[in-house]
Amino acid sequence: MSGWTIGILGGSGLYAIDGLQDAQWQRVDSPWGEPSDAILTGRIGHARVAFLPRHGRGHRIAPGEINARANIDALKRLGVTDLLAISSVGSLREDRPPGSFTIVDQFIDRTTSRANSFFGTGLVAHVPMAEPVCPRLSTIVAKAARDVGACVDAGGTYLAMEGPAFSTRVESRLYRSWGADVIGMTAMPEAKLAREAELPYALVAMVTDYDAWREGEAAVDVAAVLSQVGANGVLARETVSRLLEGLPEERPASPIDTVLDAAIITAPGARDAGLAAKLDAVAGRVLGEGGAQA
Repeated sequence: MSGWTIGILGGSGLYAIDGLQDAQWQRVDSPWGEPSDAILTGRIGHARVAFLPRHGRGHRIAPGEINARANIDALKRLGVTDLLAISSVGSLREDRPPGSFTIVDQFIDRTTSRANSFFGTGLVAHVPMAEPVCPRLSTIVAKAARDVGACVDAGGTYLAMEGPAFSTRVESRLYRSWGADVIGMTAMPEAKLAREAELPYALVAMVTDYDAWREGEAAVDVAAVLSQVGANGVLARETVSRLLEGLPEERPASPIDTVLDAAIITAPGARDAGLAAKLDAVAGRVLGEGGAQA
């Protein structure tokens, strides 16, 4: 067992971490390009913390242009052990109103133009995604959110759309018919990349609106979303603080810590040395030094 280093990817409504001790912004270089921003590091309770604003400070990066590979790689390089994502979403269910939080446990990926894997030709890996989030971390964050007074739905399916435009009414109703509960633009390929990097991942989806499926209701617009984002952000910061303060000193091992043991399929002698070098942080544990031949 070892200590916790919690990575936090903040979306709309979460741009800072309250109560962070020894706080400093760190620039991290990644072979996958530029992360969204510098990373705010520090400590709360027993946990080390690394906070990265997903859209950059000032919300300057569009959902489809977020370099999720660089973000995950940079957090891994800082020693992150577990990853908590915070995102604003639309609701596809009457009983998940604006202001409520969904602790997501499944995804439907409808993104189309994003780099969605660290692996590829020359070094192929297939990670399991049947259960795409960490149940342990999800349970902890659900309790923390309830403790600070949030209305929490434990479990729900997140449909990841390409964006940046919001859904048409027909699309919104189609996604409801598929069984999706909330809709957003950032959780994929983020969750897949976290799994490839052996990072247990949990997602708090903060509902801002009812998307476009309701009869006789005005379409979603940014002004309506932003009016809810502020209130959600207060609860999100309180949730994160409660989560971090309540973590035990020692972090038990997770099965996700070693998911690459059975995922890499390319024979050692056939591995691309250049790609293996880029994977030094993400997969260095299994590739070892000189990973093309490990």
